Amino acid sequence: MQRVTETFVIQDVYTTKQQLLHWANQYNSCSFLDNHQYTSLHHSVECLVAVGEANSFLPTSNQQHALAIFLQQTNDWLFGHISYTYHSVLAPSLAQQKPDNIGFQPIYFYQPEIVLQLSATELRIESLTLLPVDVYQQISNSSITSVQQPATSNQQLAIQARISKADYLQTIQKLQQHILRGNCYEINYCQEFYAENVLIEPLAIYQQLTAISPNPFASYYKLNNKYLLCASPERYLKKQGNQLISQPIKGTFKRNLQNAEADNALKQQLFTSHKDRTENVMVVDLVRNDLSRICKEGSVQVEELFGIYTYPQVHQMISTIVGKIDNTTNFADILQATFPMGSMTGAPKQKVMQLINQYEPTSRGLYSGAVGYITPTKDFDFNVVIRSILYNATSQYLSYQVGGGITFNSIAEHEYEECMLKAEAIKKVLTTSEG
Repeated sequence: MQRVTETFVIQDVYTTKQQLLHWANQYNSCSFLDNHQYTSLHHSVECLVAVGEANSFLPTSNQQHALAIFLQQTNDWLFGHISYTYHSVLAPSLAQQKPDNIGFQPIYFYQPEIVLQLSATELRIESLTLLPVDVYQQISNSSITSVQQPATSNQQLAIQARISKADYLQTIQKLQQHILRGNCYEINYCQEFYAENVLIEPLAIYQQLTAISPNPFASYYKLNNKYLLCASPERYLKKQGNQLISQPIKGTFKRNLQNAEADNALKQQLFTSHKDRTENVMVVDLVRNDLSRICKEGSVQVEELFGIYTYPQVHQMISTIVGKIDNTTNFADILQATFPMGSMTGAPKQKVMQLINQYEPTSRGLYSGAVGYITPTKDFDFNVVIRSILYNATSQYLSYQVGGGITFNSIAEHEYEECMLKAEAIKKVLTTSEG
């Protein structure tokens, strides 16, 4: 089937986005990817939306081969996710059964019925089913009245930590012993916060989350009863032509929003921070090594090292690594070489993934995986699933995870406090009712 395409002039990008989000939410499968008007050298698109399923990739026992075949046969848009748990497909020796109460599959892609691309002035609609003008009319008629939370939700939401502070501190000490023995250099250790028997309105929560943290890799991702509400600032990997672009984040300072001079001083402190530079260069070396496995010899370069970027709540240290692949390298090959992303594992990757399996009590599931899209020309762009809330509407289970990079010089108490700070930001969204 061929897509019917039409472009419409819009008057206000913010209003159109809100209409798109509410309209897309009526579908069982929807991906709403929002750049929040950030500009950067490797910017892709302001807002990309995909709804409905014309076809989908159903994982099999030989997922890597099946994925390569599916991608080869589907010369159209694909949207979906790769869960952190897909690492056990890439490396079966790492497979381990742990509780995952949300239930996103390890990997899933769907060919959408309708794809919409939004810029500052235009909305492009590509449809396999409805006429674009009819889609545009539906969107224009969509109400953007604030979605209200159920009366039983926010005030009564009891969030629990999966592990105690004592257990967390003890685990950090054990991980540092592994570092001392030379088993690894850095490990990203995460902990889960959760609530059971929770009734929420995911769209309302997503709007609150991104109002507080409007980051460039945000996504409202829905597959039937499962939801990802994501305010990520981080790109996992982008392909444009024969170039791969990775932009790992390591290094975060909270902003001073009351004092511009002090805020600028914090940016400089982050730039010169020995701890953050050490962590950042470790992940840069890891990404360079991953890309070198599939990129042309000599093509892997560090385009930017220790770049400092400012977001509404924090300053971040982001580095950019690029490399070139040949035309025979497919998406399945690229996943094999680079997934999971180094910023969410540590170094060396295989060993720290074993330690993550050993010491984290629950499955990460989609957390620290990736959500994004593949174009008809096989270009793609995927985020890192962090700063996110996961929700299963059927089991009424809600989860979010936080973590950080642990090195030998890490102070366990400080790492715990940083986790609590990250967790508090999301908890505040969940426990603040809009009335």
